[in-house]
Amino acid sequence: MARRPQSSSPTSCEIDMTPMIDIVFQLITFFMFTMSFEEIQADERVKLPLDVLAKPPEVKQKHAVVMNIGFLRNVKGERLDPEPLLFNFGSGQKIRPLEASKYMEQEARLYRLRKVELEDVTIKIRADQEVASGIVQEVIKQCQDAGFSKFAISAVADTSK
Repeated sequence: MARRPQSSSPTSCEIDMTPMIDIVFQLITFFMFTMSFEEIQADERVKLPLDVLAKPPEVKQKHAVVMNIGFLRNVKGERLDPEPLLFNFGSGQKIRPLEASKYMEQEARLYRLRKVELEDVTIKIRADQEVASGIVQEVIKQCQDAGFSKFAISAVADTSK
């Protein structure tokens, strides 16, 4: 049996990675365009109530202010503070819902500066299921005092029934 003569230099096999990189960038671009950015303003500290009538909005609001009303909780989900707070609102501060009027007036001024009618702005309220309805009503009143008139209250669809 004859042996092949071995060459003095080892043969190298290089893989062209250019098509692989192109595919990865195309996938990244695809997922960026198809990803829903709607829930970016959602806060995981807010446990929305369940409701059989809950459904996603049929028309996306062009101008919206999202208000997350919830509680500071520990890792187990137990409340650390009995008073609810507004999260991700204004300058990122945690403020008491009954003190929201100055922040709502500030939002109203910003929309007026952008030449947006306040009737076209929707206030999306995402209140924790344990927040008293009276607090939500007071927040709505403060928003109305600032000039807002359109509201949407979020809930999770209850499919168990």
